[in-house]
Amino acid sequence: MFNYESRIENAKKAIKEADYILIGAGAGLSTAAGLEYSGDKFKNNFGDFINKYHFTDLYTATFYDFQTQEEKWAFWARLINLNRYNKEPLKLYSEIFNLIKDKDYFVLTTNVDAQFEIAGFNKGNIFATQGDYGMLQCSKACHNKLYSNKELVVKWLKDTKDCKVPSDEVMYCPVCNEEMDVNLRKDAYFIEDDYWYNQSDKYSEFLDKIKGKKVALIEIGVGFNTPGIIRFPFEQLVKENENYSLIRINKEHPESWNDLGEKLIAFNEDTNKIIEDLRN
Repeated sequence: MFNYESRIENAKKAIKEADYILIGAGAGLSTAAGLEYSGDKFKNNFGDFINKYHFTDLYTATFYDFQTQEEKWAFWARLINLNRYNKEPLKLYSEIFNLIKDKDYFVLTTNVDAQFEIAGFNKGNIFATQGDYGMLQCSKACHNKLYSNKELVVKWLKDTKDCKVPSDEVMYCPVCNEEMDVNLRKDAYFIEDDYWYNQSDKYSEFLDKIKGKKVALIEIGVGFNTPGIIRFPFEQLVKENENYSLIRINKEHPESWNDLGEKLIAFNEDTNKIIEDLRN
């Protein structure tokens, strides 16, 4: 990669001249924004769970097989409240919004924390492919409906004792009475409801609309857990369209598997600094 200042200027030019902006975001963006799954934030907010279950970080804790629903929802209520229902937008997300808000844009993300929406992005222009911390579903996917958990989370947080919520506050599927789950793509029971399909269609329509136009694709924090959703398709789009450019911000994997030449503007520097410099 050539010098940082030159890459910043090239990225600025690509964004300024673009008719459309397509953003692709992975977990690395939310981590850079402050939604960390380890360290002091984890220790300060989950001390009782760490002592009881010997959790070492929040990410691996999400795979823990709780023996009761009361324990499960005490844990998830705290995680969801911490990473989904923040009252103020995260600064980095707000900076990205301010960078592109005057453009015709669409966001494709594998993040489930709704931080784009909280920062002011139009909800209708966001396709979150992997679910939403703020929604619950039947664990057996017996019906195609999601349920907001916002009021439940508030109640669960208030009433949690000894890492458990009261038994009479546990929600079960209103159709089949099975256990409920957070709407996250983790198994074959993940529910893609009508809204999910609507946003999928909107993304396809956006891709059709931008064909032949000047487009800047901004990809932030997308690794190789699910590269077939954002990373590889974005490279293919840029390879196939001469007026597309890819601004890739990725500390560990800024490179491209395709030879995109000067159409790839790659950064492995600090995400917050890059976005700040792009705005100045």
